[in-house]
Amino acid sequence: MIKGGLGDMFKQAAEFQKKMDEARKQLDEVEVTGRSGAGLVEVVMTCSHIVQEVRISDKLLSDDKEIMEDLVVAAFNDAIKRVESETKNQLSEVTSGMLPAGFKLPQF
Repeated sequence: MIKGGLGDMFKQAAEFQKKMDEARKQLDEVEVTGRSGAGLVEVVMTCSHIVQEVRISDKLLSDDKEIMEDLVVAAFNDAIKRVESETKNQLSEVTSGMLPAGFKLPQF
């Protein structure tokens, strides 16, 4: 009886791993947009932290260089926060009901 229980546990672990791998692949395709300066700077990034695009409004090009640099940094940081949030949301859907209460997944 113990062998069957252990076999079931390994089977569930394999299913869980497969679902996690699928979720990671899907996240590679998901794009988020970080914004700063009321949308004057936007950074488009995948949930695997690959920057796809940086957009800077023409209105900002005549401003001070330091302001532009600060807004670019802020947009990147906003994009990273959005990636973390999206990743957490998608992975929590995959893991709901599969992990014991209080168990936390490692960060990606």
